[in-house]
Amino acid sequence: MARTLSQDLRGRVVAAIDGGMSCRAAAAHFDVSISSAIRWRRLALQHGRAVAKPRGGDRHSGRIEAHGSFIKELLAERGDITLAEIQARLTERGVPVGIGTVHRFFARHGITRKKRSGTQSSKTGPTS
Repeated sequence: MARTLSQDLRGRVVAAIDGGMSCRAAAAHFDVSISSAIRWRRLALQHGRAVAKPRGGDRHSGRIEAHGSFIKELLAERGDITLAEIQARLTERGVPVGIGTVHRFFARHGITRKKRSGTQSSKTGPTS
């Protein structure tokens, strides 16, 4: 995976281009790709600086988070509802998500789905 180049390098490339150097010459001088030099110059002209976009992180959970109250209402109505049933109800509402997405929603919000209550440990035999 490509790495984000430093803001200092981006600024020096753009300054060299602004100083009269061509994009190709600046790219060769600073050992970056020609397309990067052109893109950084365009970003500097549009926004004032050639700032990198944020990398990593979760970009897709907002789709299910928008329906968080609906999911919590389903849990309040029926405490023993399964992940597959929640997935089906979301699909009925026009939100096609996978079971893994529903599971990660529960993990993010600290909602556990244990169906059987815990028992006190026994010294004489297994408890389950």
